[in-house]
Order: sequence, then structure tokens, then C-alpha cells
Amino acid sequence: MAPTEHGECFVLDDGGEVDLDLGNYERYLNITLTHNNNITTGKIYQHVINKERKGDYLGRTVQIVPHLTNAIQDWIENVAKVPVDDTGEEPDACIIELGGTVGDIESAPFVEAMRQLRRRAGRDNFLQIHVSLVPVISGEQKTKPTQQAIRDVRAAGLAPDLIACRCSEPLQESTINKVAMFCQVESEQVVAVHDVHSTYHVPLLLEKQGFVKQLSSLFRLQDSQIPQSLVDKGQKIWSSWKTLTTSQERYLETDKVSIALVGKYTNLHDSYLSVIKSLEHSAMAIHRKLDLRWIDASELEQATLDAHPENYHKAWHQLCTADGVLVPGGFGTRGTEGMIKAAQWARTKPKPYLGICLGMQIAVIEYARSKLGLKDATSEEFDTQSDNKLVIFMPEIDTKTMGGNMRLGLRPTLFQDGSEWSKLRKMYGGAPVINERHRHRYEVNPAYIDKLSAAGLNFIGKDDKAERMEVVELKDHPYFVGVQFHPEYLSRVLRPSPPYLGFMAASAGMLGAVTSRRPSISSVIVNGEGHDINGGHSNGVMM
Repeated sequence: MAPTEHGECFVLDDGGEVDLDLGNYERYLNITLTHNNNITTGKIYQHVINKERKGDYLGRTVQIVPHLTNAIQDWIENVAKVPVDDTGEEPDACIIELGGTVGDIESAPFVEAMRQLRRRAGRDNFLQIHVSLVPVISGEQKTKPTQQAIRDVRAAGLAPDLIACRCSEPLQESTINKVAMFCQVESEQVVAVHDVHSTYHVPLLLEKQGFVKQLSSLFRLQDSQIPQSLVDKGQKIWSSWKTLTTSQERYLETDKVSIALVGKYTNLHDSYLSVIKSLEHSAMAIHRKLDLRWIDASELEQATLDAHPENYHKAWHQLCTADGVLVPGGFGTRGTEGMIKAAQWARTKPKPYLGICLGMQIAVIEYARSKLGLKDATSEEFDTQSDNKLVIFMPEIDTKTMGGNMRLGLRPTLFQDGSEWSKLRKMYGGAPVINERHRHRYEVNPAYIDKLSAAGLNFIGKDDKAERMEVVELKDHPYFVGVQFHPEYLSRVLRPSPPYLGFMAASAGMLGAVTSRRPSISSVIVNGEGHDINGGHSNGVMM
């Protein structure tokens, strides 16, 4: 999947490569999903074809209705019963995102399946929220697009219970009444979702409009008995959320922490969505405002200086004046020399550095060139002819097949003996073993580990067989860390990723204060105190 076309490819615990929206659901709801939570047209067609080949339909003609639509409903019902948090309980609610636009050919079978699912689920067990845009043209809020969309979705058999109107500004009372009148709903069924300070303020906006009461009424939740322990836990999470997110509004310009993100796909910010969110989570945890600087890695290279010197000098100015440098994951050769220069800058100045996946490999290559004198040190991905390939294909990888051929999912990393000094390990609370999600097909060449270690590059984290390098760190540096895994996939709003939190704290000059509290992966700094919010019971599942 090309990041510049699809945005980020999110990875789940089980190695499922899914749409980046599922990452948002995990982050917001503190749940853990699987590849089955992601239903695509290709998946469902393949599922039905396999059933037909096995004879499940007894030779009958396979049709969109009922076979495909039934398969979609069955899939949803099965997934909705799978526990998604540490309680191990079956979820009470299943949230289904029906993507696309009403009238799209691609979504037609799914729209019909949802129409049938309402009847299958039964009265008071199915609720539809229709999301529509209310554009502002010449100062006037236009409701015609919403009216037409509701007509189209009703013609397809779905009847929205709530209409969520997205708008750049708060909806006027007249706009709400117009939507309600022409869409045949009550005014209180129109939910106004206007632009706010950040996405973390959206739940506060919905609460003010009585959104929870609306859901309770439509689902008749007042007739349900919710254990007091879950109520108390929910209130504690909600209190922490409000404290953390509302504090953002009080940050001053002096509270900014500038981070230079040196990447390959900076023209589409969604390519690094989880990275951005992880930085935001960490910034909120240390009560700082994130100043993210997007730097195209290729603009740090000599070729840009020759062709566009103004872009070259601007990029280097942004890098040199940043508080920290982050090189995220990526594929291909373009921009890698610029990344190497950025890693060298951070190592020598010294500035806090965090390298993720490719960013870790870049740090190793730079170190080999500078400290081992291997001027042609490179990756097999960049140059297959070099005599000094510091990064190579993993032996189990099929070098001829690109799609779906990587080391994926949740895997353990063991901190090595003698790594107690590690700043990163302290961020994990001194844990001997951590579990993080992976997505890569290259690894640091084991043949160079001893030489690099002797030169001062510490491989403090390895896989469970002690064969694959997972974490590198410099000892006498404010924060120079490279990780082969992608910690951003497990970062949560109220539980920041330890590598990112350490990086942000170091960039803000407060790493000592954070590590002295030994925050674990289940803690977050809120108002100077550690609040354990791990294991929040979400009672929901995302599709």
C-alpha cells in the first residue's frame, strides 16, 4: 500500500494490516482489535467464493442477496462476540463504520446488509448515525447536501436515528431546525460536530449536547443493569481524559517542543498518522504543546542544494533549530541519504533522536560510516552491490514477493543484561521483556554487531532468540534511541508510548523528572501525578 495514496497502513497485534481508522478506534477506546475487525469487499467476496467451492451452497447460484449480504451480517455478529479488552468479557455493543458515500457501487452490498441487520438485531438493538457535511459558503451554512444524502440513504432502506453534522463552525439553531424538518427527525436528533481545538475535545463537545443520553434513550439502556465497578472505572477514565485534554488550552508559546519529522512521505501527513498521535499523546502527558516540523528527507541532500538551494537551507534550518529529531519508518531509497545526515546531526550535536524501523537502520548505517570508517555502509534495500551491507533481508523473507511478506504483529523484545542504565528501559519501568508491534522485512546484519558494539553502539534489546536486533541506544547522549518495532501502534491517549514519551521528555529537557517517576506502560503523568488507567473496560468493539 503506497502511503501517499492510502495513508498509513496500521498493524494489529495479530499482524493484520488494516485501514488507519482502526488505529484511531484502538487509541480512543483502549481496546485491542484483530484483522477480522476489518471487512473489505475483497475479503467478503473471497469468503463467499471459498464457501461456494466447499459446497456450502449445495450448487445453488450464488448471489449478492442473500449470500453476500448474509455473509457480511454473520461476519459482524461473530466478531462482535470477541473480547477486546483485559476483562475478557463479551462486548455489549458493536460499532460498525460503513465507509464511503451513499450511492457508491462499492458499498451497495454493505448498505443492503445493514438494512437487513437492523431487522435481524431486533427492536432497540440497532441504531444508525449518519454523518454528513454542512459546508459554509459565503457565510451561509448549507443543508442541501445533508438533505439529499438522507433521501438517498432512506431510498436504500436505512433510516438514520441520529444525524451528525460536520461543520467548520458551530451550527446555528436555524440550521439544526432545517435539517430536522427536511430530514424528518427531531431537533435533538441532530448532533452538531464543529471544528474544535483538537480531536481530543470532540468527546467533550458530544457530552455537552447530551449525546450519551440520546444513545441511552434509543437503546433503552436505562433498563440495563451496569455493574458499579464499571461505572466507577468509566468515570475515572472520563475524569482523566477531561483533565488531560482541557489542559492543552492553557499551554503558552514557551511551552512548545519542536520536533523535526524527517520522512519520505511528508506531502501526505496521514502517512504518519500514528506517529503524529503518539507525539501528541506524549506532549499532553508532559504538559507541552507539540510544534511538528515536516521535513522531506530528500531536501537535506546535496542534489537539492544544487537544484533548489532555498529548499535545502530551509530544511536544514528547521532541522538545526528543532528540539528533537525523529526519523520514522518507510521503504525505498529516496531520501535515505538525507535521513542519514539528520541522524548524524542529532548524534553529534547532541539532540534527542528517535528512529523507528527504517529510522533505527539509518542510525546504524550512519554510525558504521562515522565510527567504523565504512564509507560505503548501506542497506541491502538501497544497494545490493555494496560490500558493507549493514542492513539485510531477513532470512525468512521472500525477496521476490513484496505484498504481505513482512514480519508483522506483536512480538517480544528482551532487554539485555547490563542495560539497566538505558533511558528507554527506564521508560518501560525497568521491565525485562516488552511486547511491541512490528512491520518490516529488513534487519541489522548480525555480522557487524560485535564491531558496532565495540565502537559504542549498544544493542540493548533483542528478539526472544537473541538473533535479531530490536533496540539500539547511545549511553552518553541525551536520548539517542532506535527501535525496530513500531511503538506508535500501541500508543493511547491516556497511555503514551514509552519510546515517544521518553523522546518528547528529553526534547523538552525534562527526561530526568519523567524517568525518576518510573512511569510504566500503564501510567501517564497527569498534573504531576501518576494515574493508572490501564485496562479501561470499553464494552465495545470496532469494525
